[in-house]
Amino acid sequence: MEIEVGDRTVRLSSPDRVYFPARGETKLDLVRYYLAVGDGIVRALRERPCMLHRFPSGVSGDKVHQKRVPNGAPDWLQTVRVDFPSGRHAYELCVTHPADVIWAVQMSTVEFHPWNSRRADTERPDEWRIDLDPMPDCPFSTVRKVAHTVREILDELGITGWPKTSGGHGLHVYVRIEPRWGFQEVRRAALAFAREVERRLPDEVTTTWWRKDRDPSKLFVDYNQNARDHTIASAYSVRGVPEAVVSTPIRWDEIDDVEPREFTIATVPARFAELGDLHAGIDDTAYSLDTLLEWADRDGLETEGE
Repeated sequence: MEIEVGDRTVRLSSPDRVYFPARGETKLDLVRYYLAVGDGIVRALRERPCMLHRFPSGVSGDKVHQKRVPNGAPDWLQTVRVDFPSGRHAYELCVTHPADVIWAVQMSTVEFHPWNSRRADTERPDEWRIDLDPMPDCPFSTVRKVAHTVREILDELGITGWPKTSGGHGLHVYVRIEPRWGFQEVRRAALAFAREVERRLPDEVTTTWWRKDRDPSKLFVDYNQNARDHTIASAYSVRGVPEAVVSTPIRWDEIDDVEPREFTIATVPARFAELGDLHAGIDDTAYSLDTLLEWADRDGLETEGE
């Protein structure tokens, strides 16, 4: 079948293939979901190199991590070149239009994992990502508590953070930053922030680098998500699980009541229609990392795992 997306047409094969076995949702259901949140998903991905997590036979089958846009893509599809330490490079999807997202779904993409930089300068991020990652024995009540402390510190810094569910067990908070620093400095700033969260909540939070050394009852503030070529599911990205859970923007006043597993491709479109994109203002102000980098210098921080 053919899907009209604005002024473009995407041919959809196997629309009835079941992708999500929990409720029997199909590839066409996934297309309809992404069309329903089109403004939001395009805003989250706009002009960023984007890795695609593809599930050719549905989420119960094998997953393919695809960086390169394949030959035969439509001529209107845009790409961005990224280079890797190996000396190799790839032309990754660069979303500028809702049809780009639907084309990716036709290619069996479920999850969209963008870089935190844009094609204008792929080496200077404009997005700082705070990833609240609970360890196996850490309850979601701890995630809620840590999120409030994250907001408290951001408020003290005069910075606005934009929270969302991860689509898994944690929460993410995104901050627009001035694209003045490379990945290593953004990562150092993220570590300095994580250490401040840990100082305020030493019984709940860890910044221990090696997973095997972490207390399984604590929450890890994963500053490494700001490293070069590290990606996490974007706002409005569906996750590759049978229940079709969505990584969903939320308001700060929802933190104490939110149930992340309730945000799915079956429920998020109505929420989006009612509330609009809760991240609509994320690009309005870009913040400085100067204070956080001063904290990093003060504490002699160097990021592990380089």
